[in-house]
Amino acid sequence: MINSISFSSEGKIRTALEIEEFEHALQDPNALLWVDLSGKSMGKFEPILKDIFGFHQLAIDDALIETHIPKLDDWQDYIYIVLRGVMVEPSSFMELQTPELDIFLGPNFIVSYHESPLPVIDTIWEMCQRDQRYLKKGAANILYHLADELVNLHMPVIEQMDEVIDQIEDEIFDNPHPETLNKIFSLKRDLLTLRRTLMPQREVFNKLARGDFDLIQQEDRMYFRDVYDHMVRFQEINESLRDLVTGALDTYLSVVNNRMNEVMKTLTIITTIFMPLSFLTGFFGMNFFQAKAPLEAWTGIPAFGLVLACFMLIPLGMYFWMRRRAWM
Repeated sequence: MINSISFSSEGKIRTALEIEEFEHALQDPNALLWVDLSGKSMGKFEPILKDIFGFHQLAIDDALIETHIPKLDDWQDYIYIVLRGVMVEPSSFMELQTPELDIFLGPNFIVSYHESPLPVIDTIWEMCQRDQRYLKKGAANILYHLADELVNLHMPVIEQMDEVIDQIEDEIFDNPHPETLNKIFSLKRDLLTLRRTLMPQREVFNKLARGDFDLIQQEDRMYFRDVYDHMVRFQEINESLRDLVTGALDTYLSVVNNRMNEVMKTLTIITTIFMPLSFLTGFFGMNFFQAKAPLEAWTGIPAFGLVLACFMLIPLGMYFWMRRRAWM
């Protein structure tokens, strides 16, 4: 899908331009042209990027074919930027997605490309149609609003991760089970993915805020500096969440080990209590005495009662003795 919007030097806004009209719109240095490409149609998009805008083939391949972490390439007449958003798949547990947004920024144009639909694009697109002041401020200002909306997607995801960590900690102390461990490792993997996105994307905005490029005017650099500050804050929060998840994993292993020790202690106590009984039953159950020997006392009622008393008193005595030594 190809969407386009132009703002002429006379202050007129046009949408849904024909591809043949792109070149005419680019000829006016005081105008602005924004072309948004979405979907997988390399055969349709490549001629537009190469023949109309004159982008280098390597930059085109980076945008249409390859997948990159956030980066910024300076091609003198334009800048190629790769940004990544973040969202959670609603049908699964914290299935983190980082959709890619490729942007070509020129003096009087901006070209955006994304394979999957991005709500950020729709938001800024509608905003530009409602208020022409956003288009009037130039292509760099459109880039700022796109970047700002893309970065703002991180906060709801980070807050959701924080809530999940609290739930996991409650599960660990209430009823730890293997599913809890799966959640911990899934969350740990998502935080690592988020970290791999935040660090290079922070450097992209740092370069845009430093004034290394003539396409970014002085009045626009402060906006990118604000986005950079947000990225630094998100990265710090991400590192804190990683520490919390690592602590939750250690706590889970400790709780499981403690429960295992309790089980082993209980089984050991049961074994110890019944050990004298096993000895007595084994001793009196052996064919040791001769049948005709005068050992009536061993088989009489008093001996039988004495043995039963030992069976009851020895386990009770051992139980109270263990409780007194705080083994139970």
